[in-house]
Amino acid sequence: QGQLVESGGGLVQAGESLRLSCAASGRTFSNAAMGWFRQAPGKEREVVAAISGIGWIGGRTIYADSVKGRFTISRDSAKNTVYLQMNSLKPDDTAVYYCAANKAIVPSATLHTYNYWGQGTQVTVSS
Repeated sequence: QGQLVESGGGLVQAGESLRLSCAASGRTFSNAAMGWFRQAPGKEREVVAAISGIGWIGGRTIYADSVKGRFTISRDSAKNTVYLQMNSLKPDDTAVYYCAANKAIVPSATLHTYNYWGQGTQVTVSS
């Protein structure tokens, strides 16, 4: 049974940076696409970024329009860890951030294609 654990959230001011980590255990997720999602109070959970499994030649990433150019997703298969580097943070980025593992190798923005989820980490950006 696999488990995902997020870390790295916190309270920062607008314009600052954070790096979220998602450590996987219990099984390898190397061939699974991994995604970062977020959910703000009163809003639906939405994709932030996703990255293909390591078997996808050349790699592939997708980003929400709202974070393009500011956020970067990456993975270290040796450490079974996925990262989300968040720069130039804005108050609108405030949310609980979740890591998830997909059933397939292709990155997706669709929630139901992900079958493993972490417990989430809070990110709060003050103005």
